[in-house]
Formats: sequence, C-alpha cells, structure tokens
Amino acid sequence: MNQHHSQAAGGSGHQPAPAATRKIPVTVITGFLGAGKTTLLRHVLENAGGRRIAVIVNEFGSLGIDGETLRACGIAGCRDEDIVELANGCLCCTVADDFVPTMQALIDRDEPPEHIVIETSGLALPKPLLKAFSWPAIRSRLTVDGVVTVVDAPAVSAGRFADDPDAVAAQRAADPSLDHDNPLAEVFEDQLGAADLVVLNKSDLLEAGRAESLAAELAGMLPRAVKIVPAVDGRLDPAVLLGLGAAAEGDLAARPSHHDAVDGEHEHDDFESFVLETGAFDSTEQLLQRLRDLAEEHDILRIKGFVPVMGKTMRLAVQGVGARFTHQFDRPWLAADLDDAGQPRGHLVVIGRTGLDRGAITAAVEARQPATAA
Repeated sequence: MNQHHSQAAGGSGHQPAPAATRKIPVTVITGFLGAGKTTLLRHVLENAGGRRIAVIVNEFGSLGIDGETLRACGIAGCRDEDIVELANGCLCCTVADDFVPTMQALIDRDEPPEHIVIETSGLALPKPLLKAFSWPAIRSRLTVDGVVTVVDAPAVSAGRFADDPDAVAAQRAADPSLDHDNPLAEVFEDQLGAADLVVLNKSDLLEAGRAESLAAELAGMLPRAVKIVPAVDGRLDPAVLLGLGAAAEGDLAARPSHHDAVDGEHEHDDFESFVLETGAFDSTEQLLQRLRDLAEEHDILRIKGFVPVMGKTMRLAVQGVGARFTHQFDRPWLAADLDDAGQPRGHLVVIGRTGLDRGAITAAVEARQPATAA
C-alpha cells in the first residue's frame, strides 16, 4: 500500500470534539465506471470550507488514474503526497490488507481528519466495505455517515447497466437451460441498494423531462426511500453530501446485495483491465476518434488516462465511458513522465468485460501514432 497521508482540504477552521469522545464520520462515494465520482469528490474538496477532509481513492487495475487526476486538480492546499491510494483491487476485496491499516493510520494522527471520504472503484460492491467498519480496530472510532451513489444518467437512461425484464423472460422461455447473468446489472444494483443518497449526474445530457422520469425509475429500484438529486459535473453543495448521519455500518440489513449469500466474498472475474503505454498522437481528434471506434468495436466500458499530443507541452487527460469522451490538457509533462530518450510516454487504462482482445486494441492504438513522437 502506498504510504501517504490524508488530504487536508483547507485549514482547520472548525474545532472538532476530542477524538476519544466522537466517531469520525466517513462518506463512501460509489458508482459505476465513469459516473463522475472523482469529479464530485474534487468539487467537495474545492468547497470544503476549512474542514479537514481525508481522501482515500481506490481504483480497479494496476494504474491509479483517478488518484492522479485528483493530484493534478490544482486545488489550493492539495499536495501530491496527500492522497491515500489503494490500487489493484477494490476496497471490498482488500479490507484486511490495506483498508483497515489505512484507516487506523488516519485516525491515529496527531490531528485526525474531521471527515473521511472514500471513493471506491467503479466495480466495487459497497456492502463488504461497510462490513469492514465492524472491525475491532476501527469500529469505536469511525461511523459511516452515508453512502453516496453517483449515477451516470445518460448511460443508465440508455439501459447500459440494466436488464430488460421482458427480454430476459423471452430468452428464458426460448431456452430453459439459459443461465442468465448480467454482472453489470448486479454491480449497479448493489451500488444503488447501499445508497443513502443517489446523485443523478450528467443530468444536463438528458432530453427535457428525462431526468425526472429516470429518477422515478431509479426510485422504483431502491429498497427504501432515498433522496435522488440531479447534478451537472458533480457540482453539489458538500452540505448535501456530508452530514447524512446514516450510521450505515449498523443498518446493513436494509442494504440488500446480490452477493449476500457469499458473505461478501467475490471476485471480479467478469471484468478485466490492462494498461496501454502510448507515444504521441498527431492530434487530439485523431486520438478521440480512434478511442471512440475502439470502444464500439470491442464493447469497452471505460478508457481513461494521459497521453501526449504532437506540438503540445501539456499532457492530455482523457476520460471515456463507452463511446462518450471528455478531455483536457491538465498539466505539463514532468521529468518522471519521460522515457529514456526524453519523450513523454502516455498511459491508457482499458476496462471491459473479460475476454478483451488486448492485442487488437493495442495494435489499433499504436497504428494511429506517428512513427516519431515529439
């Protein structure tokens, strides 16, 4: 585990009660790949109002792109060493090895955080993480203030993560031996089932009136009454997200999971990720068009990373959900980013269903790079 410290967002304008007499609240931000969790978290940090907020970022795959995105956000008071990043596996799979020691280190600091925010992997199941708060080392000192589930409104509206019940029934009727299994739907439903607040993000990308009808549909999927709020680019007042007082660790029965029967143990056999190292591309549009084509050809769930573009001194940050991509030049290339020849090297994390044709995807990306990177 990376040995970093907590992120102090702003000064210590608030005077918390002594650590021995209060539990530190923890907010868990969950949501499927590309829903906008990091963007929402960045907005919370930018508007922390002097509260000391510790941040734990988790990522699925061997390269922690989301932690790097936060470190490059330019928020005053955010230092590179202030992100605790648990990589290569979701928190619910690594609670014993990484999570509990990390939490202990945070709460044992001379100035412990006033609030802790955990951004889970997009493939993480929240409930096993909530169960980890019953571990003796931390249960008397931490409480889960709330689970905030961020939903990618356009993706859900298009039915990307949900089954069509009629279509499934028809398939089963046609073939009684069919063992229907949709891991995307299961992960999405588990994340909804754990929620104390649902954020309908990217609602501005929906047609007029669709946000309201989609909220009603999601409400019908929830196991209990939970507030659903629309958002654009994760811009919500932290007062809406923090201070829910849910004590979720003591309310597990009200948070059903597809994986309850296996006592929280699960594997991500349905998904895989790999990292592509890239040279420079001729243009931003060349890269984006190639990635869009790849996402459609190979049914890729998520592509994200940082790549060089010819003639640009800044690195290009790319985030893609399906065939929808956003991008920005976020910071100059650093010496640590250069190869032995002094050229910037980019990295793209590709996440999809198990069976991705890594060779074809890699070849397609490399074919669109110039012979000589500048």
